[in-house]
Amino acid sequence: MEIDSLHLEDDARQVFLAAPAAEPERQYYFMEQLHRMVGARAEAGDTVLTYQVETFGCQMNFRDSEKMAGILLASGFTEENGKHPDLVLINTCTVRENADERVYGHLGYLKKQKERNPEMVVVLCGCMMQEPHVVETLKKSYGFVDLVFGTHNIYKLAELLFLMYSGRKWQLMHPVKKNGKYRVRHEMLIDIAADADLIVEELPDERKYPFKASVDITYGCDNFCTYCIVPYVRGRERSRRPEDILSEIRKLASLGVTEIMLLGQNVNSYGKQFEGVTFYGLLQEIEKIDGIHRIRFMTPHPKDFPDELIDVIAASDKICHHIHLPLQSGSTEIIRRMNRHYTKESYLDLVRRIREKIPDAAITTDIIVGFPGETEEDFLDTLDVVRKAGFNGAYMFEYSKRTGTPAATMPDQVPEAVVKERFARLMETVQEAARKDLGDLTGSVQEVLVEEVDPDRAEGVTGRLTYNTLVHFPAPEGKNPEELIGSYLPVRLVENCGFYYIGVVA
Repeated sequence: MEIDSLHLEDDARQVFLAAPAAEPERQYYFMEQLHRMVGARAEAGDTVLTYQVETFGCQMNFRDSEKMAGILLASGFTEENGKHPDLVLINTCTVRENADERVYGHLGYLKKQKERNPEMVVVLCGCMMQEPHVVETLKKSYGFVDLVFGTHNIYKLAELLFLMYSGRKWQLMHPVKKNGKYRVRHEMLIDIAADADLIVEELPDERKYPFKASVDITYGCDNFCTYCIVPYVRGRERSRRPEDILSEIRKLASLGVTEIMLLGQNVNSYGKQFEGVTFYGLLQEIEKIDGIHRIRFMTPHPKDFPDELIDVIAASDKICHHIHLPLQSGSTEIIRRMNRHYTKESYLDLVRRIREKIPDAAITTDIIVGFPGETEEDFLDTLDVVRKAGFNGAYMFEYSKRTGTPAATMPDQVPEAVVKERFARLMETVQEAARKDLGDLTGSVQEVLVEEVDPDRAEGVTGRLTYNTLVHFPAPEGKNPEELIGSYLPVRLVENCGFYYIGVVA
């Protein structure tokens, strides 16, 4: 980004040029500058600036949003859960077409809000912004958006906001009445990085739960599944240094975090950039950290699941016995067309090896219906795997064509009516298998981490088993449900309700 193109006032230009070059010191510098700007506004008698973060997509997006919320708080903003924030930040997803449509639909609503309040700032970031045609659409049809950036420079939020608020083109924006409606005229600030070449550590964050946290261990993906846009918008895979991950988790444990979720697009390929570093080795080091009671990870790839990883999970008292193992298709031919690098037989063999060493493992999966070229025989292979694997649950999707992926131009696209009919059969088969497996725990006493007060049951709370299954149960007599949040309780499971249990404290 050329500073001269931003038309900064002289004092803002000098502040910008004085910023440290190294990260994260540079971003903390801009957080401080923003904090002063927000504070000066309040001292002048204006209201404190408020923000609202809205997130679409996967758990990695939610983790990114936690980081950006932390940056905004450190910059002097206050969270606003109502309808009139001063800054709205939308973290977008582009895995499926309907995710794009939801973002554009929401922008239509924000446009009306902006017409009523021209000073409201609208910020768009995330995966969707890494697609050039999306940025062109925004410039052409959504000119009221103030700031746009992608996945590779989320850490620069404070710097970009400083430039936006300091730029004359933004300061001189004004509403213009046309055809009875006000339209905001100004120039959108756009900063899209083509490549991800930097991992910035030690930035603030704002987590939803004080007792559990997500920790990124890899960014990007090298798999290039033919239906997936992720490698193109999040970049090639990069692993964080083990010492940085362990340092972050130790700090979280000191703050009272007891459950950790390790995140990566292909989490179990972690460490391949470093000599002698493996995912299962990282897990063993995390186990040694005092205060951490549960360790989860998301999302592993079946092709990178060695026996050593299974052995580490089986031997651990901390690693949760929930393994999310995306299948996508049970047909070896469709798996090949998807560029997934396993077969129906090797997948089922992996499930067998997991269940032999971890008999109580809850295995969940992802399945795509209607991938180009999928025949009825291919689909029956998927149903066969569902029955043989005995999944505890599945996230099921109708194939969504994504522009820019090889699958989007493949021949033999499956008719929509056929896809929907197969989806219904798949859902029925998955539910049948899940009910059967969940029923095995009825009557047993299980450890539950209490996560929140149950909004649908008086004096009730909701928590999760090690298997990630939800459990609803009443708080013990005389106990305040709020005070139980974050604690581990022994709960007897008394009723299987399909995808959750009803229980009572044992």
